[in-house]
Order: sequence, then C-alpha cells, then structure tokens
Amino acid sequence: MEHQELTTVETAKDLGLLPEEFERIIEILGRVPNFTELSIFAVMWSEHCSYKNSITWLKTLPKDSDRMLAKAGEENAGLVDLGDGIGCAFKIESHNHPSALEPYQGAATGVGGINRDIFTMGARPIAQLNSLRFGDLKLEKTQWLVKGVVKGISHYGNAFGIPTVGGELFFDDCYNVNPLVNAMSAGIVKAGETVSATSYGVGNPVYIVGSATGKDGIHGAAFASKDISKDSVNDLPAVQVGDPFQEKLLLEATLEVIKTGAVVGMQDMGAAGIICSNSEMSAKGEHGMRIDLDLVPTRQANMKPYEILLSESQERMLIVVHKGREKEVEAVFDKWDLNCAIIGEVTDTQRLEYYMHGEKVADVPADDLVLGGGAPVYEREYREPAYFAENQKFNMDDVAEPANLVEVAEHLSAHPNLASKRWVTDQYDSMVGVQTMTANLACDAAVVAVKDTNKAIVLTTDCNSRYVYADPYKGTAIAVAEAARNITCAGGEPVAITNCLNFGNPYNPEVYWQFVSAIKGMGDACRKFETPVTGGNVSFYNQSADGGSVFPTPTIGMLGVMEDTENIMTADFKQPGDLIYLIGESVNDIASSQYLASWHKITACQAPYFDIDKEYDTQQTIKELIKHRVLVSAHDVADGGLYINLLESAMPNGLGFDIETDAAIRKDAFLFGEAQGRIVVTVAPEEQERFIEFMATSETEFTLLGTVNNGFLNVDGELFGHVTDVKMVHSNVLHSILGE
Repeated sequence: MEHQELTTVETAKDLGLLPEEFERIIEILGRVPNFTELSIFAVMWSEHCSYKNSITWLKTLPKDSDRMLAKAGEENAGLVDLGDGIGCAFKIESHNHPSALEPYQGAATGVGGINRDIFTMGARPIAQLNSLRFGDLKLEKTQWLVKGVVKGISHYGNAFGIPTVGGELFFDDCYNVNPLVNAMSAGIVKAGETVSATSYGVGNPVYIVGSATGKDGIHGAAFASKDISKDSVNDLPAVQVGDPFQEKLLLEATLEVIKTGAVVGMQDMGAAGIICSNSEMSAKGEHGMRIDLDLVPTRQANMKPYEILLSESQERMLIVVHKGREKEVEAVFDKWDLNCAIIGEVTDTQRLEYYMHGEKVADVPADDLVLGGGAPVYEREYREPAYFAENQKFNMDDVAEPANLVEVAEHLSAHPNLASKRWVTDQYDSMVGVQTMTANLACDAAVVAVKDTNKAIVLTTDCNSRYVYADPYKGTAIAVAEAARNITCAGGEPVAITNCLNFGNPYNPEVYWQFVSAIKGMGDACRKFETPVTGGNVSFYNQSADGGSVFPTPTIGMLGVMEDTENIMTADFKQPGDLIYLIGESVNDIASSQYLASWHKITACQAPYFDIDKEYDTQQTIKELIKHRVLVSAHDVADGGLYINLLESAMPNGLGFDIETDAAIRKDAFLFGEAQGRIVVTVAPEEQERFIEFMATSETEFTLLGTVNNGFLNVDGELFGHVTDVKMVHSNVLHSILGE
C-alpha cells in the first residue's frame, strides 16, 4: 500500500470521530488506518450517513402497508403503489447547514440532491415541495437567508423543469442562527422500470457518470453533523455547488439508460460522494469493488485520494453495468454529452480497494461502513426537560381576553407566519410540466395529475414546531394528523409519509428526549392514519454554539392518492348565500396558538387540544362528503385558528362571511385558538338538507357558523373589515419587508 502517514486518536477527533470509534476501526482493519481510510470511516460513520444516534428509534416506526413497494432504508427513496402498474417515489431531506452559510447554493443543491434520489430509482420527478424555517424577519441576516434560499430553490427547480407545488414558511427567533431548509420531491415510475441501488456480478464495470469531481462538499456530511459557530465559515468548501442544466441532462440520460436493461444498479452521489455509493451498493449486493481513483474525471489537478473519495460535487451517479453491455450505456451518455467513465469493477471480496496510479491507497470492508452493517449504533440517554412540566401549568384563565378582537384579527392576518406567501411562490414555477392541478386554486394540499390516467398524487409538508416544542409527542402526532387532514380536504386518500427530523445535539439528554418523544408520537399517529414511514432523513446539531437549539422540527411530507381527479376539492368560498359549517368540536383552548405567542407573548404552554380518534373519524366523514359531492369547499382549521381559516377561504374570490361565535366558548379561543381536528366546509343552500341528513348518520360534531356574503367580514354582527382591504395587507406583508 502506498505510504501514508498513520493516524492517531487526535486525527480521529479532528475528523469528528470518538476515541472508542477510532479503537473500533483499528479492530476492524487489524491495523491503524491511514488518513484516507480514517476519512472514509469518519464520513460514513458521521450522524448524517450512519444515523448512529437515531436508528434504534427509527426502527420502531411503522413501515408496512399493502401499497409499499420499497420500504424505508431499502432504496434511495420510498416507493408506493398507486395501482394500475404505476408507482410513486418520494422523499424529503434537509440541507440546513449548507444553507446557513451559503443560502443560494445550500438550497439549490438540496433541491438537486432530492431529485436525484427520485430519478436514480427510475422515476421521473413531477413535483417538488419545501419546508423552510427562518429567524426574526426584521434581522438583516434573516432577510439575506430568506432571499438566498428562495432564489436557490426557484432557480434550480425552474431551470431543472420540475414544478414547485407546495410547502411551508415559518419564522421564529429560535432559527436565527440555524435556518431549516427541507426539500421534498415526488416522481412517477411504471412497474418494471425501477432500478435498485445495488451492486453484484464479479467483473461488472463500475461507472461514474455526470459532472466532473471537484473539491466542493468535502467532509460535507461531517459538517452537517456538528454545531453552527462563528468558525463555520471555514467550512464553506463543505457547501456544494449545483448546476440544474447538467442535472436535467442527467435525468434524461438516467431514465434512458435504465430502459436498455444494461444496468445492474445505480445510486446518486449525495452525502459522502463516491465512498457512500461504493460502500452502500456493495454492502447491499454483498460484493466488493476495486476502484482506480485516477480514472475519476476531476475539475482540479492533483486532487488527493481522500478528496476524490469524499467530494460531494453535484450531478453525479454511480452505475454498475452488465459486462459486455458497456457500449449501450456509453452511447446514451455520449448522446447527452455527459461524462461516463469506467473507474473500476465489481469483486467478490466484500472489500473496497482504492488505487491511485497503480498504488493501493485504501482497503476497507464495505459492510462495516454502512447503516445496518458495522456502523456504530448508540442508545443515548434522555430525560424530560424542566420546561415541559412548567408548560403543563399554563391556564388560559390567567390570560385576559383583549377588549378589541378586531385589532387581534388585523395583527394575525398581517403576521409573516400567517400572511400570504406570494412573495415566495411567485418565484417558483408551479406550472412547468402542466400536470399541477392546484397551481391557481386554493387547495389544502397540492394535487398533481398522473399522465395518461385519471389519477393524481396529493402532496403536503406539515409541522408546527411550536406545538412540538411544547409537547414533542403530541406535537408530532398533530403534524401527521394535519398532513392527513390537508390531503383529505383536497379530496385525496393519505397513504404514506416521509420525514425530515430536525433537532439539536443528540448528546444533550433533553434534546434527545424531544427526539424520542417525537418518534413515539409519529409512530402512533402513522399507525392510526395507516400512513407508513417510507424513509427520510435525520438532521441533528441544528443549533448555534452559543444560542441553543432550534425548536424540534419533525417535518412530515405526506403522499396521498386521488383515484379520480374529478374528486378535487378546493378551500375557497364560491358564492354568496352558501352555508358555512364547522365540522369537529369547538374547544376552549388558546395553547400554543400564534395568537398566544405573538399577541400575548406567551410561549410556555401545552400543545393545543388534540384527540386522535375524533380527528380520524372527522377525516373519514369529510372523505364521504366529498365523494358524494355534498360540499362546495373544505378547508382545515390550522395556524391562526378559525378566523384565519375563514379569511383564507374568503380572499380568493373576494367574498366575505357572516358568522356567529359559540357563547359557551371564550370568543378569542373560538376565533384564534388552534384546537385540532376542525374543518370548515361550505354547502349550497339546496344541498343543506342532504348535508344534515348525512351528518346525522355520522358521530362527528358539526355546527352552522353562518353564510358567505359579498365581502364584509362580520363576526357576531361586528365588522372586522372588508375582504379587499384585508387582502391588500395580507398579500403584501413579505413584499413590504423583503422588497419586490
């Protein structure tokens, strides 16, 4: 083996490994590793690649259903059966740390990476979503981050040609240092056209295709596994650089090469680059590889072996090809003018042997590098934080009801968390590909038609991190329930989730308690709604070195199926005189509401009221009402409470509402509380009788709130404004802060 200086425990610590992990590596190799080998273990055993601090709990999540074609951990993304020989691959991932340092490239390469996960399986991406969290919008740094991230997502997605159809945007001071950028993609594939991330067949050639390899993104996975600090700017080389036009070529070439039948297996090069693809494909196929690093096309001269192995340069794939069919594969990549280089071959050693100029520079066992193989697995200590017990003491009777609720309504309708996200969505192309059915419709979830069928996929991302901070178990269960509620209100059937688990430092027992509680809440809710977990990612270390952790934010990306696009249901009021009903129970509750947080400045409280059984039953009732064409609109009551819900339904068509509040419930709780499990529907007067008869046969509570009018916002006879004036403010909140 080429002479390289042997490493010490200090080198290991510098690379983010624990002393005991260094000892374990020596045991595995039977000798002290050289620097290249230690770098390989450091990146593959980082939290970002190995899930060493989370896998024990992730394994408790439900993974099975009749629709599951690829379960969590089996492939690059989850794969769900839509019926009629069609599958949907979908996944969500984070790009938080890179986006904190370089928001444009951080967000752009997050979009690129998640789409590669989809098309590497043979699926053509047809929809993207995102979930974004930032700090105080008044801060210059936050404005810089928001502008950069949104530009990165829009430029990459628009150029790549996949519509951005939905997402979330949330502001809170806890994200001042560490924003969260979670990107989701979904794609469609026909039965028999998928390809697996595996490698087998001794002598089969191993290709690297796509972009050349550069020094960007080296140790990116390790960088994603530590705190953000003032020294993080030194990690800028760990941020990757994206090229959406190259990715578009790679997408077309990939789907074409799969159809040749010459491909054994394929994996995109995301976190940890070549070493990750080599080790995961080899471990899965129970084979090894011999790789010549000097055959890898590079952007810079004289790259060291570890730099080539660990680079996270974008728009690259690893492909294993059936020996003798090289010409077919090379012809496809030549046609699309992409690099396509043989860098090695499959062996039967179950080891990864790396050579540079004929000298062996590293020799490591594939299985010991990967999750589910020899990578370390830890059960971390956890304990309930003191704040949790304090939260339970909150009593709304201690909060005085404001004398002027019109002022509260004006405050909430102009709050960045509740105001129109038009500043963001106008930058996204939601129509490219012409399959998006909800681009110009007010709908609780995105509906994207599946070409050549009557079906659609229904997609949403949801998580109220304030609820999760207040009560991680309940808050995460609510995130699952709200995602299901959004899909149900749009006319879909919830079928599966992917998740992006954004938390602080797992070595902090109180943070780990938040994580464990969140997983338990997610598992229970997914079992109730029959939406198994298809995969996703864990992002720990979302914190500053001095400013504490972000709110625990387990973002739920949910997939629903609509068997017939005739079933689409929108949230907007249609015409004056329609009757407005509230389905689900009203509860005297203002806990964890935006109203309590931003008007009263109270954050120490419980999560809002939530009864999972009643929630489930309410959603089944809504499905039946939509199926039988009883409703004109349906919209779930979420952030901002009932008043914001009504406003959102009124604004699209310039309509208003006359409603009466419930005398048994505090008026501020009735209007602005965020008790879960409620859906507002409208019914045409001629359908009222059928609606009431239908509801009488269900166990679900419902109440008549009032009627739709021509634009006045009336509550108990008091004018809260006119829809035109409120809409003007609501639509321009972000524009007034961030500019045009």
